[in-house]
Amino acid sequence: MTIDTPDTISAAAGRAAGTLLSPVRLGPVTLPNRIVMAPMTRSRADAVGNPTAMMADYYRQRASAGLIITEGVVIAPQGKGYPNTPGIFTGEQLAGWRRVVEAVHGAGGRIFAQLWHVGRVSHPLLQPEGALPVAPSALAASGELYTSEGMKSYVAPRALGTGEIPGIVGQFRQAAVHARQAGFDGVELHAANGYLIDQFLRDGSNQRTDRYGGSVENRARFLLEVVDAVSGVYGTDRVGVRLSPLFSMLGMHDSAPDTTFHHTAAALSEFNLAYLHVVEQRSGAFDWRGLRSAFRGSYMANGGYDRDSAETAIRSAQADLVSFGTPYIANPDLTERFRRRASLSVGNRATYYGGGAPGYTDYTTLEMDAIAGVAVSAGV
Repeated sequence: MTIDTPDTISAAAGRAAGTLLSPVRLGPVTLPNRIVMAPMTRSRADAVGNPTAMMADYYRQRASAGLIITEGVVIAPQGKGYPNTPGIFTGEQLAGWRRVVEAVHGAGGRIFAQLWHVGRVSHPLLQPEGALPVAPSALAASGELYTSEGMKSYVAPRALGTGEIPGIVGQFRQAAVHARQAGFDGVELHAANGYLIDQFLRDGSNQRTDRYGGSVENRARFLLEVVDAVSGVYGTDRVGVRLSPLFSMLGMHDSAPDTTFHHTAAALSEFNLAYLHVVEQRSGAFDWRGLRSAFRGSYMANGGYDRDSAETAIRSAQADLVSFGTPYIANPDLTERFRRRASLSVGNRATYYGGGAPGYTDYTTLEMDAIAGVAVSAGV
């Protein structure tokens, strides 16, 4: 991927560069390295969204990451969009997450919960009492989704009434309360990838005429209200936000992404957040430098990075942390592999979503390979 040179970024960032393996402080949390496990849906919760013992093992195995961000955690029944995704709105779900957090902390790790409402990216078969999904506007997502009755086209959602929106803000707040009770070190708000908060941000999915639609200030209002509510539970310095300015699946688009996301980043700067987590899709036209400059806090980059490009980004102050998704599926000890420049294992795509331990908790580490007599090659 293209990496901006140090002189184009460092001055705007205004802080000293580190290295991929150097410590960094996020508010009150000190990370031993800047390698972050990105949130990834794996669909291993049970049928009612309870985290399983297998999930605790999965996250524990990856505790050497500087920070783990969990898969999306559904904040309320209405926020569900996929089978076997975990929630955090019942006592049993909370107990399951407490076991996950205890496993990660017991292995010396740090873990944030990603709070998630899918909005229109759902179907009546996944909604309480078969209701329509909700969204800023009654515009269907494009494509199909998997349901208990097979693949189904997305339906036109119900547009939320103005008076309903504070209730959803309250659901995010209650999810943060539960996350804190479970012992999570902080939370990340999923404002990316075409889900509810992202649907409010972009004018291609938000055609409202009330205080939550129209101008970029109005479209960002829902996110800022959620940030404020969740920060009242955790403190702003234990809250992160994830954005994806050029995400174009599910029918997502914006007429002026630079304007929308530079404004959003600047507004988020006022909260003194733990970090801003950005999915950088470098193939499209977007002013990434402007976004980086607009946000004055810790910046976490994501999107096609390998060890060397991540190192370059951090040394040049283009990013403070870099998150990795699929490399963590097959490499639970990714930090050590990066440290030793060892080759990476390749994951089995057939087991990415759903199923049992195969392709989930059975990938080996360098230490396990050494005991088994497997040769390790340099390749990263």
